[in-house]
Amino acid sequence: MKVLLLAGGSGTRLWPLSRKSYPKQFIKLKGQQSLLQETMARVLLAVPPEDVVILTNKEYKFHVKSDMQSLQGGSKSHVIFEPAARNTAPAIALGVKYCMDKLGAAEDETVFVCPSDHIITPPERFVEYLKAAAKAALEGYIITFGIKPTRPETGYGYIKRQPQPLVLGGISSEIYQVAEFTEKPDDKTAIDFVADGKHYWNSGMFIFKPGVIVDEFRSFAPEIGAMFDKGYDQMHKDFETLPNISIDYAVMEKSKKIATMPLDIYWNDIGSWDSIFEILEKDAGGNATTGDLISIDTKDTMVLANKRLAVTLGIEDCLIVETDDVVLVSKRGHAQKVKNVVEMLKERGRNEINEHVTTYRPWGSYTLLGKGDRYQIKHLIVNPQQSLSLQMHMHRSEHWVVVSGTAKVTLGGDEKYVHANESIYVPKTTKHRLENEGKIPLEVIEVQNGEYLNEDDIKRYDDIYERDDS
Repeated sequence: MKVLLLAGGSGTRLWPLSRKSYPKQFIKLKGQQSLLQETMARVLLAVPPEDVVILTNKEYKFHVKSDMQSLQGGSKSHVIFEPAARNTAPAIALGVKYCMDKLGAAEDETVFVCPSDHIITPPERFVEYLKAAAKAALEGYIITFGIKPTRPETGYGYIKRQPQPLVLGGISSEIYQVAEFTEKPDDKTAIDFVADGKHYWNSGMFIFKPGVIVDEFRSFAPEIGAMFDKGYDQMHKDFETLPNISIDYAVMEKSKKIATMPLDIYWNDIGSWDSIFEILEKDAGGNATTGDLISIDTKDTMVLANKRLAVTLGIEDCLIVETDDVVLVSKRGHAQKVKNVVEMLKERGRNEINEHVTTYRPWGSYTLLGKGDRYQIKHLIVNPQQSLSLQMHMHRSEHWVVVSGTAKVTLGGDEKYVHANESIYVPKTTKHRLENEGKIPLEVIEVQNGEYLNEDDIKRYDDIYERDDS
């Protein structure tokens, strides 16, 4: 079995915690592992890391690599960087072609497709379902996992099954031909779906033989299907020419080879702050809280405090999320409207939908401490043995003050070491580089001055991380 993990989404339904540059698959909601790491650990119960392919946006290259390097066995997995955002159907086709051409996936082998930002428990029970579905898929069906609904949820898509189960390969688990898919229903329809016992939540997970999905692409999405006549490298090169379409619209809702296996486990796609509230531990008052908090007469409320003291007085059924630059306050049940806020911010050109105050780079991170007309101040952290690119700025100068560690600075044609409590000035249009050759993180306060201070004022000449413009 080969596994395709979809990790390229840039959803902002968990804004302000998730942003375009740091979507939810990289967020650590519980414990020390991101959702991507939890997903990887779960599939590694079924397959070795060499059989896992992660599909992601090239902008998330270093987030994915960092997560995999810190997960045992994760660095042995394969990563495909999509040249452009083209939704799930082209991404899955590219992943299947990689499995066929690069990993030698055989016709009698299966490929499992799985989002990387869901919570599933218990993992061992999930793996039992996965292995059973893999056997059933060998008979030529695309087996999709349906989740037995526990409530009339309007935020999920639904799968309706046929009345009688199929008999596939002697599998004891119930498997049914799919009658139809339904997108997010209204309240009354969702109530009817849960009551009739024939509808399941659409988990977005499914398994198939490579030849079966290729045939269905050729039949129902011929622009994508034609790509299978090319080699993987050419398909990757031509990826941007493919239509922007989901796998549901391209294949799943049209094919007659779709069957569903109902899963009786806990599943949550973490699609809203209401979903987050559901999974967090509650106190005696039904509150889920983190951070520095004083709470009086507060019930059934989530408060995720960050760096400031949060105080709640006499409130019920609320969701409060604090980040460095945004405070979100919502009534429970209204969290789906976050997408409307994101659209408003996008129309206004606000950067809060794109980046956090702290931005992660392959060499470390920087945090914006303050900004004004013609200046901004950042706190840089350069990890041990890491280095910024050799670069130049046309419109700004920089002044670096070392707070901790020792900086190796290239300035023009010279190199020098700058120690704690020392500083150095970088003029405009001067090639420069900041490196940390030490064993502890290098902390630097950077003061930028100039008429244009955006991050795209960087001309890279040499970069150990092979970013595109170097």
